[in-house]
Amino acid sequence: MNTKKRILSYLLKLTVIFAVIVGVWQAAVLRGCSAFMYFTIQSNILIAIICAIGLFLMDKKQKISDAWFTFKFVGTVAITLTGVVFCFILAPNLDLAWGLSNTLTHVVVPVAAILDFFVTGTQGNLSKKDVLWVTLPPSLYTIYAAIGYVQNWSFDEGYNFPYFFFNWGSPAGAFGFTKELPFMGTAWWILVLLIFLIIVGFLYLAIIKRLRKI
Repeated sequence: MNTKKRILSYLLKLTVIFAVIVGVWQAAVLRGCSAFMYFTIQSNILIAIICAIGLFLMDKKQKISDAWFTFKFVGTVAITLTGVVFCFILAPNLDLAWGLSNTLTHVVVPVAAILDFFVTGTQGNLSKKDVLWVTLPPSLYTIYAAIGYVQNWSFDEGYNFPYFFFNWGSPAGAFGFTKELPFMGTAWWILVLLIFLIIVGFLYLAIIKRLRKI
C-alpha cells in the first residue's frame, strides 16, 4: 500500500472508531442498556473493533492473512446493511429523527468503513465463496431477535422485537402480506435481506477486482 492510501486508511479507520464511540455513547444515554440489543449498535461495535485491529496490523511488516480480509469483508457488509436498512426502510416508514447518534451510526460509520474496505481490500485474496460468510452476522442476529420475541424481551418499551420486520405477531405474520407496515411477513423480510447481503457481497468483490486493475 502506498503512502497516500495508508494515510487515507488511517483517517478512515479513525473516523469510524470516533463516530462509533460518540454514536454508541449517545444511544446508550438515550436508551440505556437496551441500545446494545440492536443490530445497529452491535454492527457498529464490530466494525470499530475491526478498524482498531486494522490500525495495529498496518504497522506490522509481515503479510496480513486472507482470513483477516474476509473478516473485514463480513464486517463491512454488515455495517452496509445497518446503513441501508435505516436510511431506506426504517427512517422513511417510521419517521425517525436524524439525530447525532443515528447520523453517526447509520451514515458516517458505514460510509467511512466501506471506503476503507475499498482502500485496503485490494491487498487480500477474497473469492466468491467468501460471500456466504456475509450472511453470518445477520443470521445470528435473526436467531437472537427470534429468541427475544419468544422470551418477551424488552427491546424498547412495549416492544419484544427490535425492528418492525422482526415482529412475528404482526398482521402479516411469517408469510403473509399487508398494505401497511410491515407490508410482508417476517420470513419474507429475512429472505429479502439475505438476498440483499449476497448481492452486496458480490458487488463489493467486483469493485475490488476492478480496483486491482487500476
